[in-house]
Amino acid sequence: MEPCAAALAALLERQLPPRTTAVVVAVSGGTDSACLLAAAACLAGAGRTVRAVHVDHGLQPAAADFRRVCAELCARLGVPLSIVAVPVRAARGASLEAVAREARYAALGAQLAAGECLLTAHHAEDQAETVLLQALRGAGPAGLAGMPRVRPLGRGSHLRPLLERSRGDLARCAAALGLATIADPMNCDPRFDRVHLRLCVWPAIEDRWPGAAGALGRAARYAGEALEVLNAVADADLASLRDGEALSIARLRPLAHARRGNALRRWIGERALPPPSARLAEALRQCLEARADHLPVVAWGEHALRRYRGRIHLTAAAPPRIAGTLHWEPRAQPTLELGAGLGRLRWVERTGGFDAARLPPLLSVTARRGGESLKPAPRAATRSVQHLCQADGILPWMRGALPFVHADGRLIAVGDLWADARDRVPPAGTGAGIAWEGAPTLV
Repeated sequence: MEPCAAALAALLERQLPPRTTAVVVAVSGGTDSACLLAAAACLAGAGRTVRAVHVDHGLQPAAADFRRVCAELCARLGVPLSIVAVPVRAARGASLEAVAREARYAALGAQLAAGECLLTAHHAEDQAETVLLQALRGAGPAGLAGMPRVRPLGRGSHLRPLLERSRGDLARCAAALGLATIADPMNCDPRFDRVHLRLCVWPAIEDRWPGAAGALGRAARYAGEALEVLNAVADADLASLRDGEALSIARLRPLAHARRGNALRRWIGERALPPPSARLAEALRQCLEARADHLPVVAWGEHALRRYRGRIHLTAAAPPRIAGTLHWEPRAQPTLELGAGLGRLRWVERTGGFDAARLPPLLSVTARRGGESLKPAPRAATRSVQHLCQADGILPWMRGALPFVHADGRLIAVGDLWADARDRVPPAGTGAGIAWEGAPTLV
């Protein structure tokens, strides 16, 4: 075994998570992943397997060459190879790099079984580039910490064991091992931010500061340590701030400004969502300072922060809403699907339910249109649905998700929240009722 391969294999062995049963190497056909695979191949045996995965995005004509080089490399090293096709398409204005990366890791994570560890060949310069790019985007400690050495992924884990090895070290190792590799043409296209940094900026940095990659790697580790402390503080704060799925404004207000933002970022991150970055301060200001009768909302991307009745909620920017008019013949088809995120209505037997004989066979279901009312109990006055929603604390942005059930144009029920008493059998009798299954959170 070549000394460089033996040294890398020992490095991998020291870093593998405990009880790793299989090593999965992400290979691209490039120099870095080829070195990593050669080192990982030395770890096979003693109850541990090694295999390789190549993700093919099909983004360029050279994709066939990447597959061929990966297959030849794996055959030479005796490592089984899986090729996973993951086509990507970026929406206008979106980063193709980011979309491809997200799709790639989703595919790699899906490949992992419990106890398996994915290895990727990110090295010191990759980490330095990540830290610089994050700094240029105005990132906080989470971004400045760069790429974590190890993290959960799928049912297994993801390890970057080469973060302290330079690109030059890996190139020399590949040459010593006689590994046949292929360069990715996209790595020469300065239209991509990372490539521009690598080709146009990094040479000048390295010329002036030869140890820049190592220094930025240390900075990333320090930022990572600081992030651990910030997360511990945020977790302690969130333990008292949580109010169901929301946060209590009354308990958030006494915290120092920095701790408020820290807790809010941590809370948003728990759902694997990116925080609103520059808009976070504005979101906090509006939630804390807006008048009591206002309903502030700060949206970013597909998500939003909203305030209602002393709580901050994390919601979709465009909450779900019943689309158009749905037609329902419950006696023939007891279940009606309401649409994505809205669940379904089911016609069930219920004490004090509807007198089905008094209802037409075909009902219609719509979203709220405004001005609707019903009689919620035999001795109750007719009440507007708006007042019923306010009394029960239905979140204002979720009122468009309520299914309004009509019979011959007259409102008879709103989901399983309220039913008109004029269409029901006596309280002790058995009639038909509506169950709203899979309903979204409403309060």
